[in-house]
Amino acid sequence: MTAENFENVLQALRERQPFRVVTVELNGGSRFEIDHPGAVVVRDGVAVFLAPGGVPIWFDHESVNQIIGAKRRRA
Repeated sequence: MTAENFENVLQALRERQPFRVVTVELNGGSRFEIDHPGAVVVRDGVAVFLAPGGVPIWFDHESVNQIIGAKRRRA
């Protein structure tokens, strides 16, 4: 994934209304969920997610296998 695409995808998912959980899968297969739009900062192809308890998870555009946006629930 290019740095620009990485930033654009994360920004678009952060701005969805209402916000929905985003799952990030890294190249090694590990996953984590971004559960709040203000808990991730992205710049120059690098991001940090502050997980519950303030635990930082650093990831970049080269380490991501896929970014999965939760689907909207139907009423």
